[in-house]
Amino acid sequence: MIEDREPIRVALLGCGTVGTEVLRLLQGRPEEFAARTGAPVQVTGVAVRRPHKHPNVPEHLLTTDAAALVDGDVDVVVELIGGIEPARSLLLRALRGGKSVVTGNKALLAEHGSELYSAADEAGVDIYFEAAVAGAIPLLRPLRESLAGDRINRVMGIVNGTTNYILSAMDSTGASYSETLDEAGRLGYAEADPTADVDGFDAAAKATILAALAFHTRVAATDVYREGISAVRPGDIAAAKSLDRTVKLLAICERVVAEDGTESVSARVHPAMIPRDHPLASVGGAFNAVFVEAEAAGSLMFYGQGAGGAPSASAVLGDLVAVARNLVVAGKGPRESAHAKLPVQPMGATPTRYHISLDVDDKPGVLSQVAATFNDNDVSISVVRQAGRGEEASLVVVTHTATDAALKSTVDKIAQLASVREVVSVMRVEGESS
Repeated sequence: MIEDREPIRVALLGCGTVGTEVLRLLQGRPEEFAARTGAPVQVTGVAVRRPHKHPNVPEHLLTTDAAALVDGDVDVVVELIGGIEPARSLLLRALRGGKSVVTGNKALLAEHGSELYSAADEAGVDIYFEAAVAGAIPLLRPLRESLAGDRINRVMGIVNGTTNYILSAMDSTGASYSETLDEAGRLGYAEADPTADVDGFDAAAKATILAALAFHTRVAATDVYREGISAVRPGDIAAAKSLDRTVKLLAICERVVAEDGTESVSARVHPAMIPRDHPLASVGGAFNAVFVEAEAAGSLMFYGQGAGGAPSASAVLGDLVAVARNLVVAGKGPRESAHAKLPVQPMGATPTRYHISLDVDDKPGVLSQVAATFNDNDVSISVVRQAGRGEEASLVVVTHTATDAALKSTVDKIAQLASVREVVSVMRVEGESS
């Protein structure tokens, strides 16, 4: 009988929005979790900094000594503290002590994932982290397990709800970035300090995890190219609309195959224009979505709520059930897969496309000068549009695929042309054939 089995003892580190929801669900449906795991699941302690801030947590569970809780008689440590320290030290302590780990800490995994995976392997225990990317969306387990026999070529997605809300609102209202950021703060979509979101740090940490899983290669946080959205202007949004596109902050991880057949990995985060008929274009508000392109499975899309207490708790509990099942049957979950050891390509060598807006002099020969500059740098032009007269004269150029370094160099040289008053904006173009 399940109730006669020894319980799976769980230590919960952190009891904020997500931790509170995890504890509530575990305590509210003990029979369901016991049936799903094959044994009772029991929270034996909750480590917090200020116990008086948690009146809804049973007093006998609360402790300020997280290390003692980790060292105690527990089977699984669920870490929901966030940040690097003390989370890193506590999880290494747990793993080396033979305790399995569930975490939603994307920053920690991006910075120290390889260290944690190695510790788990050496101790023969599990580490699960579904909540680290895209909240409730079941994304990492399909990459890690369901698609383990396939060859993934690209993972492209919207993995930050704050920036997606801002860009979606700019697209629908025509408001500026600063106006929309203020509104996002009032509605609770943006933190008081939104830097991690709007400057792309949050999405870059998630891209690190996605690239490592998709391409069986260790990828460091410093390998991921990062741009935020603070420079996106209403004019960029309008330009995208004129070409039947929209602007999204994308995390893009892809396998790049050179002409000689050698392979590398590209991982980047930046705003980009995508066609309005692309599946990601319709993802609005604070939702997340990830588009996966695999050799055998084809194109797959994962969509849902990417943050929040209940969605993230769902992912944490899914991992906890998996870990508990493994403990009941004396099995193990999937280990780190880094056998491919592909080199990570620098952004300059990554193939991409540019949308370039220029303010130019209204006189003959300007277009030919600009076109010649592209030609001299071996960058092919896909679309050219001229608009306005006099002081309002402008030129829009969309390129074919070239290396990012070649495109940057071309833009720098165009900016030096006497007939070009200003390079108004430069944005990458994704999601369509070149």
